[in-house]
Amino acid sequence: MADKSESKRTLIFTYGTLKHGLPNHNLMQDLISQNDAVYLGPFSTQQPYPLVCGLHGIPYLINLAGSGNRVKGELYSVSSRGLVRLDELEGTSIGHYDRLPIQVQSEDGAVSKDGEAYFANSRFGVRLWEKKGKVGMSEYSLREGREYVRIVDRVIKSKSGSYVDDIALFLSS
Repeated sequence: MADKSESKRTLIFTYGTLKHGLPNHNLMQDLISQNDAVYLGPFSTQQPYPLVCGLHGIPYLINLAGSGNRVKGELYSVSSRGLVRLDELEGTSIGHYDRLPIQVQSEDGAVSKDGEAYFANSRFGVRLWEKKGKVGMSEYSLREGREYVRIVDRVIKSKSGSYVDDIALFLSS
């Protein structure tokens, strides 16, 4: 009999590097091949949110509903095992992203869903939005994806060796 925790699925809205054709989509493909994710199609946020690029071309959704734009992305149904891998990539345990509730709707507006998305951590999200002049995007596309630097290729400048501390340095500059 299957473990009940493995049958629980979470709807995850991806808006950045995990989308089709972008640098981290290989993780989603791997999850799909292991039955830990199912692609549900293109969706957008019901509310406007700020979406900006930070250091290394990393996209951040900022938890300020009502500001910014309705953001385009993709919706996936993800197993609890798949969530562990996504949380690891997104650095939820180190304070890089927070996985929070979000309402999304299909591109044609016919279907609305409650899901979760990875938002910039609350310690720096609003400050990043302000640093970017409160100007955001409605979609992280291939153009922005070309600026993305993979984790293994990033040069960390903070004395602590923490990428999250590098964000703090960037925001204070």
